Amino acid sequence: MLTTTEKRSLSRLSTVDTAKVVAKVLLPILARGAVIRRPRAVALAQRLDLDRRAVRLLTRLRERYGDAPLRLRLPGRDLVLPLDSSDAHEALARSPEPFSPASLEKRHALGQFQPEGLLISPAEQRAHRREFTEDVLATPYPVHPQAADFTAIVAQTVKPLLSQPELDWPAFTRQWWRLVRQVVLGTAAAGDDLITDRLFALRRAGNWGWLHPRETKHREMFLRHLRGAIDRAQPGSLAARIAENHPGPDIHPESQVAHWLFAFDAAGVAVFRTLALLATHPEQETKALAESAGSAPDSFWELPYLRGCVQESLRLWPTTPLILRESTVDTTLGGHEIGKGATVILFAPYLHRNPAGFTPEIWQDGTAHFHGALVPFSDGPAVCPGRNLVLLLTTQVLATLRREHKIGLLTRARLRPGRRLPSVLDHFALRFALTRRD
Repeated sequence: MLTTTEKRSLSRLSTVDTAKVVAKVLLPILARGAVIRRPRAVALAQRLDLDRRAVRLLTRLRERYGDAPLRLRLPGRDLVLPLDSSDAHEALARSPEPFSPASLEKRHALGQFQPEGLLISPAEQRAHRREFTEDVLATPYPVHPQAADFTAIVAQTVKPLLSQPELDWPAFTRQWWRLVRQVVLGTAAAGDDLITDRLFALRRAGNWGWLHPRETKHREMFLRHLRGAIDRAQPGSLAARIAENHPGPDIHPESQVAHWLFAFDAAGVAVFRTLALLATHPEQETKALAESAGSAPDSFWELPYLRGCVQESLRLWPTTPLILRESTVDTTLGGHEIGKGATVILFAPYLHRNPAGFTPEIWQDGTAHFHGALVPFSDGPAVCPGRNLVLLLTTQVLATLRREHKIGLLTRARLRPGRRLPSVLDHFALRFALTRRD
């Protein structure tokens, strides 16, 4: 433990370097949409290889300023940007106190549709909401207790996609949301597009943070709609587990479910990007296919290699590129003084920059832990509680799509083995050819 005299002050970035970080790291992420992606901005980010430019900038700044976190002073905000993986892990390990996930930016953005959500909950309400969430999502278990129900839903919803010769993002995402609504709310919600349409509208408002007025009326309509679906508690759904928990009024299940629905959007993106990786990497595709072929169509056991493939897609193209923490007291990070109210920003594309290429094996053999701060689901006490459920569903979808069909990438993309992968992959533009295996 550092004594007061051993604490070191952070070096403050120059005005020019601060402007560079804002222009090349922060603004491009905000332009793409922090809460819901903007297709044109994502396409532009891929074309300009923006994340690679951001990583290069941070690498140069680390060479100039050293390994200590960078401090940026903006009007009304004190930002801290860790560059060393140990500092990043420390910030996550010391959550939710003194580094709270409920940063000011998140409270403004996510408050549009989940005002009482776990991620933005104050410390006094966080513990029991976390306990409730972990119980419903079965956080500690690799295979969810309702995996058999969920796998049956996957088979039913993916089947229509296999009858078409091609698969694009609009077709996939329609079925993905039918799947998600059934898993979370039950079969009656399969065709309830309105509930997710309302969520998307509120997320678009959330993209603007404090610049957008609070959509109080629309938010209440959405949450009331969601409460009705939760109260039906259909068997085989997460809503049924909510009912079994008998949550108190301070839990606000509708806000927790709103966040789960929001998070499943990123899971769908990960499926589509993983599909592109497997379609262009024959060696990894062969391994993943052998694993999938060895499991029964209704199997809900772990597919460890395929799980590694999904985690690799999240490492290569993080769906949460900025992980935020806010200091609740004056504290330290890596032995450097951090003032109360400072926002710690973990830039995942920089932390995930090694190893190069598509290497799902690192998630099986344990070497992922030796490659710096690889945090596709965050880390520490505030790690994503839905991690195992997301990996279960995404791998089951991938296995179902590929078990009897060859999938080829029709989109022109730099995804060949031995070639540098793009730093941003536009999932909206991906398109695949489906042909039955002989």
